[in-house]
Amino acid sequence: MSLIRSPKDFWSGLIYLVAALFGLTIGSNYSMGRAGQMGPGYFPIILSSLLLMFGAVTLVRSFIVPGESVTRFALKPALLIIGSVVVFGLLVERAGFLVAMFASTLMSASASSEFRFEWRAILGLVLFVAAGALLFVKALGVPMPLIGPWFNPS
Repeated sequence: MSLIRSPKDFWSGLIYLVAALFGLTIGSNYSMGRAGQMGPGYFPIILSSLLLMFGAVTLVRSFIVPGESVTRFALKPALLIIGSVVVFGLLVERAGFLVAMFASTLMSASASSEFRFEWRAILGLVLFVAAGALLFVKALGVPMPLIGPWFNPS
């Protein structure tokens, strides 16, 4: 009998931990700031710390709770999700937050086999992008242009 009772949780937890450690390593090179005035390292450190906790819980759970085995690695969805993060990073300064968020969210959603491009999905996407813009750019003051120089030549 294997020590790992849920291989899917085991590999998920391991991936979370690797991503968290990567984020903590990168984020530790930037100043943290504080909640009222976040530095460039604040968001990656907080997000990576949360991911580290989720990863640890998921990894421990894989040894306790029986679960699914891993059948195959879904390469296309993984590449679409990773690519969506890259697309956001490439577009946010040039095209602006609204276009970058729209493109990256649409790209990551298309990784699901259940994704259908219909009016409810479009409405949800528009509301999600608007909420992100209000939260990050307006409320938190994250210095990202809503509309980038590609669409606002001055």
